[in-house]
Amino acid sequence: MRIAIIGTGNVGSALARGLKGKGHAVNLGARDPEAAEVAALAAETGAALARPAEAAAGAEVVILALPWGAAEAAVAVLGDLAGKTVIDCMNPLGMVGGALGLTVGHTTSGGEIVQGWLPQAHVVKTLNQVGAEIMAKNDHLPHRPVMFMAGDSDPAKAQVAQILTDLGFEALDAGDLTKSRLLEPFGMVWINQALVRGKGRMWAFAAVEG
Repeated sequence: MRIAIIGTGNVGSALARGLKGKGHAVNLGARDPEAAEVAALAAETGAALARPAEAAAGAEVVILALPWGAAEAAVAVLGDLAGKTVIDCMNPLGMVGGALGLTVGHTTSGGEIVQGWLPQAHVVKTLNQVGAEIMAKNDHLPHRPVMFMAGDSDPAKAQVAQILTDLGFEALDAGDLTKSRLLEPFGMVWINQALVRGKGRMWAFAAVEG
């Protein structure tokens, strides 16, 4: 697949590394494609480099790997994404009552808000449930980590499931995009354990059957 990763921070960089050698044409959408660290990432992963709108224009799948606070403005300049699959791997994080938390929930979600910004695209919420390290590499784990996804388009979710599988995850369909209201708090469970409860970042959830 032709995949554009919009954002080259921790998550975007991890996804580029995780997709290296998996048969996809990856294009990194960066505000400054000539920055040394971005050029180094492209050289390391074999990805192409472009400005965000150019990367998105040539992609079948667009991955939004952005800080939530910057996302709306960044999405607004991506151009026409009608018909494209858009992976929203962001959690709508902010300071709530003096602590890091979700700024929306119950009656909407970050995933649904992104769909509102991109009404003609097929938004799929996923890759919000672990840290960047596990997105880049997880084959050391004793169980295949699970990654839930939510979206309204079955063909889009089939594309996303293949990408999740290539990243080493077991892809499980959580249902339509309103189920982002479940997946974003689920992502907070990982954040709480990793950053507050002292478990660290090198773990993931798994679906174990027997």
